[in-house]
Amino acid sequence: MENKKSLVLLIITGGLIGLIAIILMTLGNPPNMGICAACFLRDTAGALGLDNAAAVQYIRPEIIGFVLGSFLLTMGKREFQASGGSAPLLRFVIGFFVMIGALVFLGCPLRMVLRLAAGDLNALVGLFGFIAGIGLGCIFLTKGYSLGTSASQPKANGMVMPVIAAILLVFLLVRPAFILFSSKGPGSLHAPIWISLIAGLVIGAFVQRSRLCMSGGIRNLILLRSGTLLSGYIAIFVVALIANLFIGNFNLSFDNQPIAHTDSVWNFLGMALVGFGSILIGGCPLRQLVMAGEGNSDAAIVVLGFLVGGATAHNFGIAASPAGVPANGQIAVIIGFVVLALIAATNCKLFSGIKATA
Repeated sequence: MENKKSLVLLIITGGLIGLIAIILMTLGNPPNMGICAACFLRDTAGALGLDNAAAVQYIRPEIIGFVLGSFLLTMGKREFQASGGSAPLLRFVIGFFVMIGALVFLGCPLRMVLRLAAGDLNALVGLFGFIAGIGLGCIFLTKGYSLGTSASQPKANGMVMPVIAAILLVFLLVRPAFILFSSKGPGSLHAPIWISLIAGLVIGAFVQRSRLCMSGGIRNLILLRSGTLLSGYIAIFVVALIANLFIGNFNLSFDNQPIAHTDSVWNFLGMALVGFGSILIGGCPLRQLVMAGEGNSDAAIVVLGFLVGGATAHNFGIAASPAGVPANGQIAVIIGFVVLALIAATNCKLFSGIKATA
């Protein structure tokens, strides 16, 4: 009975996210990017002046909502609990490279599904890469990979990310001179602030309750032969596909897709890096934001890694564009695989045992 309830909640959550994403897109968010945790974090980093990319600078209310929606729900249910302390610096580094992979592909796992629901076949290549990266991560899980166990912490420690989200909301509404806003490009395209914020709050609350996570769903399918957790993302795809067909936003092709490129090798490898890293940190970008809102400071550290990764991707010419993936982006992805493989290998029980007996 409990599994049935979880399945129903996941399907409802996924269907809701799929519908909200299309609504936000029709109200002004970038095409085929009604919701993208990675792109929206990148835009927020730009708005804070962490990079110099004028086209991607906007504090996205959805990001604020993901965190505060999770926070308000857990506080209301008296479930808020601060925890963390599990290899925070390693989590920061992994989060950094997950963002690099996402910006080489041009989207997080959620946007990948939304792009696929609009007919973007480049996203299908990305999906194959994402699955391959998760498969690689699962190999390390079977060898005993772990970053340690989080411990209970003072409540104030878990409040940091929700407070930061609230401050970002103030910045967005007041628009002080030191906050940057794009006048053109993807950063200038957005739905009305309050609609975006409410959408984020709803999604944050539903994801917190359902534990929706695409990387976790594919991991469970590989290791446990359970597809329950993946059902939410299937619902996102189905609802978004139907909505796209209804509004005439479906174009089945590799070419002429908005905010996307056709370099299949790097679409595959970019999302493979995202999948690999997501397994190592226990969840993809949307899930990390929601976990940060419920008091998990390890997830909050990962989110900071995302922000720095997003800024770095644009400051150093790493991020892809519709023209393709620059050489710096290709090098960064390769470095990311090396770094993540080293982190994974050195945090396996098998490696630790060999080291102890050497």
